[in-house]
Amino acid sequence: MNTDKILAESIAKDYVPKESSKIKALKKLDNRAKLPATIFTYSWGIVSALVFGTGMCLAMQVIGGGMTGMILGIVIGIVGLMGCGVNYPIYKKLLKKGKSKYAYEIIELARQISGQ
Repeated sequence: MNTDKILAESIAKDYVPKESSKIKALKKLDNRAKLPATIFTYSWGIVSALVFGTGMCLAMQVIGGGMTGMILGIVIGIVGLMGCGVNYPIYKKLLKKGKSKYAYEIIELARQISGQ
């Protein structure tokens, strides 16, 4: 077993031009359909969680103080909690929209791959 030959072939394989395959194109279309919903969901979830945490800190008087800060914290916390609560339904709606946008292309490419 010649390890130098194996090593040389593995390095050379990195520099050979890649052929585009239909499977790669199908995966790209699938990612293109799902990515906007995923990005929005993570961003919305992070912002909502931060708003909820800020409200909790105000309500427990970690930051701020007095009765006004506590009431404001409860209101801000409820807004953040509602934002977290609507995150999943928004994700499902955006995902459905993205899938319907690319459905025809994905189905046609999948049929070509499967040979039907």
